[in-house]
Amino acid sequence: MRVCATTLLALLLLFIASHLNAGSTPAPPPPPPSRPNVLLIIADDLRPDLGCYGFSAVQSSNIDKLAARGVRFDRAYCQYPVCNASRVSFLTGLRPDATQVFGNDVPFRTKLPDVVTLPQYFRGNGYVTIGLGKVFHRGGNVEDVRGERDDPASWSLARYFTTTAVGKTGEGRNLTGGKVDWCRWLAANGEDEDQPDGQIARDAVALMEKHRDEPFFLAVGFHKPHDPFVAPKKYFDLYPLDQIKLNVDPPDQSPAPPPAIAGQWLDEFAKFTDVERREFIRAYRAGTTFMDAQVGKVLDGLNRLQLSDRTIIIFLGDHGYHLGERGWWNKSTLFELSARAPLIIAAPGVEAGVFSRPVEFVDLYPTLVELCRLPARSDLHGQSLSPLMREKRPFWDKPALTQVRRGKFGGRSVRTERFRYTEWDEGRQGVELYDHENDPGEHKNLASDPAHAETIAKLKPLLQPTPTKPADVHKS
Repeated sequence: MRVCATTLLALLLLFIASHLNAGSTPAPPPPPPSRPNVLLIIADDLRPDLGCYGFSAVQSSNIDKLAARGVRFDRAYCQYPVCNASRVSFLTGLRPDATQVFGNDVPFRTKLPDVVTLPQYFRGNGYVTIGLGKVFHRGGNVEDVRGERDDPASWSLARYFTTTAVGKTGEGRNLTGGKVDWCRWLAANGEDEDQPDGQIARDAVALMEKHRDEPFFLAVGFHKPHDPFVAPKKYFDLYPLDQIKLNVDPPDQSPAPPPAIAGQWLDEFAKFTDVERREFIRAYRAGTTFMDAQVGKVLDGLNRLQLSDRTIIIFLGDHGYHLGERGWWNKSTLFELSARAPLIIAAPGVEAGVFSRPVEFVDLYPTLVELCRLPARSDLHGQSLSPLMREKRPFWDKPALTQVRRGKFGGRSVRTERFRYTEWDEGRQGVELYDHENDPGEHKNLASDPAHAETIAKLKPLLQPTPTKPADVHKS
């Protein structure tokens, strides 16, 4: 048989190659990133009505599982109980006096054009930074994505999501007859992914898989339980209306100064019937459980991808919420219900536990910087929580400060381990003092009680505004 020269040459090259590769092993996979990943999960308008916080009326099994393996902070407080102002504060590490963001209509870059945000700092230190849904306030609102789209300097990639046509249909109504647009609920048709939060969970898992071999900072901004109270019908079905118990204030509750609750919508809230109050609470709880289910999908994906042992997980609500207490059905107050929100941190090498002293959301930026071994910043207003988690130090007496504006007047509040002290317009419009040791519901205002004059004298200096001016804050 005759064999051409070309064929002989090909056979020779194949023989040489096979011998050169004999005994070799496949190239090893690339080593894991030297720094841990960050998974930051933010829920919107979430009060601590969760099983892990001792509230059994709401089904929150996935967040409860996270709390069981992380550190649960029982007294965590936002710096401003409104979405935009709160998020700008903890994502810049600055208090509202420095950010000058006091509402939902102010893009923070108009006040702080050069500030280095938390994800931006991680991006500058070699992380892929991904923002899904509502992380910063503007651009993350599913009802209106026409304006500024989040913060391009912070993200390698940012995505926003909208409700499908099917997800906009179902049974529901406006509880004010249309007078207050946001005050409505919908037990929606369709599945989880017909809603933005379901789409966010899906994409979060896909992007973790795509970037599993490089350090990532993934911020997942779920919209629920924020109004409008929309969730797939199956979550409403978990809460029969006739089993919803109303939150009723005691009849001997001492009055708070008018700025504490003054504002629009009070008249409409006062018109609620018991059925409408139950519908509101039911819808809020349905949204909470819907959000919890999406948290479960993200955490299951993290486990499936074998990333849990090198990922720091932070779960928090951006601020609290009233569900009828003091006749209020929203946030924007300086009561415990509005200022306090859940915070859970699970990190590799950190034992599970509970920390019961006050901490602040402004502490998150320095905490993550330390946990991820990035260069420390001396220009942040918070204090790292890492020593509390790693060393379980019993001593921590830093108070938590929250501020808000209601109508014409600004209010400032300080929360220590025992007391909450609040001043409106530097005390000219009223003062509040609540003893949480004996009155956790903040029903009896002790500000005028001479027996507590010394307590007020100690707490009052803590309300001084942060001296830092916007021009002095950290820049890139």
